[in-house]
Amino acid sequence: MKGKIVREKFEGRELLIYLPQTYETDSKKYPVVYVHDLGDVFDPAKSEALYELERMFADGSLLEVILVGVESKNRMDEYTPWFAKALSTPYNYGDFGGKGGEYLSFLANKLKPYMDASYRTAADPEHTAVIGKSLGGLISMYAAYLYPGVFGKIGSISGSYWFEGFVDYMRTHAMDHGKMKIYMDVGSLEGVGKQTVQKDMVPLTGQAHAILRQKGFSEERLTLVTEEGAVHEHSYFCRRFPSALRWLFHAV
Repeated sequence: MKGKIVREKFEGRELLIYLPQTYETDSKKYPVVYVHDLGDVFDPAKSEALYELERMFADGSLLEVILVGVESKNRMDEYTPWFAKALSTPYNYGDFGGKGGEYLSFLANKLKPYMDASYRTAADPEHTAVIGKSLGGLISMYAAYLYPGVFGKIGSISGSYWFEGFVDYMRTHAMDHGKMKIYMDVGSLEGVGKQTVQKDMVPLTGQAHAILRQKGFSEERLTLVTEEGAVHEHSYFCRRFPSALRWLFHAV
């Protein structure tokens, strides 16, 4: 790894911050990507994605970015937009707490101002992304509705569009998308073997994408990638994370 990992704590949450190699020697400002789940998709201890990102920085296919992994206090609460009863699965994860609005307010109104004051960031929406996988992908999409003036780039990796009422929410609510870019993806085998609404992961992701197209997103501003043979597992999320950022922040 050529860049630098910084670990901080902010308002009781762990932060995993990645600074590109040039940050120490250059005076430019950098785009910022806020990553749920403490950045486990780029954490060198859990993923090879950071090395692929640095290769992209080097060959010019991706703008250099600052990555900010943000710890969740309870992802079942903070990555869901409203309360919903637990799914009937053997894992017994419990009910969904629906505190996503509070979590996104923390990101937009507390953490982002802190990062902008503490690091050389390009603070405008066009250079600010929020990205996550699974429920983290769901809450990233919710951020597009609640804070379009803060987060201009959205990454939804295997987003949980099976969540009760969310596709209907997308259908009935307008989004002030302006110049927003949204990356969505899903594995073709996600949902296989599931007995709950999660079995509809792939078609519901397609519905969410279709709704955004109907509401005015062009192909240049919205994409849906389906990885053939991929299931809902961490290794696949990590593998697609670099290409998600490349699509959102490709060098011009």
